[in-house]
Amino acid sequence: MNEILLETRQLKKYFQTPRGLLHAVDDVNLQFRRGKTLGVVGESGCGKSTLGRTILKLLEPTSGEILYKGTDIAGYGRRDTKRMRQHMQMIFQDPYASLDPRMTVREIISEPIYINKTMTDRREIEKKVGQLMETVGLAARLSNAYPHELDGGRRQRIGIAKALALEPEFIVCDEPVSALDVSIQAQILNLMLDLQEELGLTYMFVTHDLSVVKMISDEIAVMYLGKCVERAPSQELFSHPYHPYTKALLSAIPVPDLSCRGKKREVLKGEVVSPIDPAPGCRFALRCRHCTERCTQGPVELLEVAPGHMAACCRWSEL
Repeated sequence: MNEILLETRQLKKYFQTPRGLLHAVDDVNLQFRRGKTLGVVGESGCGKSTLGRTILKLLEPTSGEILYKGTDIAGYGRRDTKRMRQHMQMIFQDPYASLDPRMTVREIISEPIYINKTMTDRREIEKKVGQLMETVGLAARLSNAYPHELDGGRRQRIGIAKALALEPEFIVCDEPVSALDVSIQAQILNLMLDLQEELGLTYMFVTHDLSVVKMISDEIAVMYLGKCVERAPSQELFSHPYHPYTKALLSAIPVPDLSCRGKKREVLKGEVVSPIDPAPGCRFALRCRHCTERCTQGPVELLEVAPGHMAACCRWSEL
């Protein structure tokens, strides 16, 4: 059993709106094992990116615990948070918007080192930047280039190098390949897998692409409207999904095989409930054809339905 590097307990992030509290992340319990990847999937607006930003305290949690090596960092002040972030970094979705267009590649990668003062000798910093560029596959001749002069794949490599500059243990990958061409996606994913094996990195991989998450993740958590509705090892989730929402997601994956033309798809109908002050009960109930009265009467807990497999469905054993 791998050591748990980071854990969330009853983590919540609410936003105040004119209509009430928007429950972006609601009672999420996750465990990130050292050197492994936990993929977080779900449709747009389910709260997966907000969850990643809350874990890194780019957004302050409303309540709950964020345990990093057993220490709750949720209540850290600015100074402690800055020190903690040397060990926890983020790769952003847009490889252009996340980079300062006025800075060169060398300046972008070295910026975290100067800000955190982890190194002070300029020659050592330049050497470190060169090593990072080589690690992520960026040619040394690009050190004085600007982001607008490079393609999407190289820009994302800069983002990865910048995230590695402080030698973190935990990295939140917020849809890092969704803005890239398919061929470039494969290169970036292979690079991230190689870096994980070489440096022992722990990833939280946020995506809506199930084929990508299957390739890179050891464990997968499925989110729906701020709630984690299912969590299991990657192969187990794809082989034996229990939650109706997970089944619908998996059935939507296109299969390049003519023999699968008759494959039945789970077509979701009904209305998406508002995440603002949601009613108790399963938030997927109005779109679930298996819904009964008990699904809407009270909270539906995430329970172990098989060894290492958790699902939040009160009818999982009947489906």
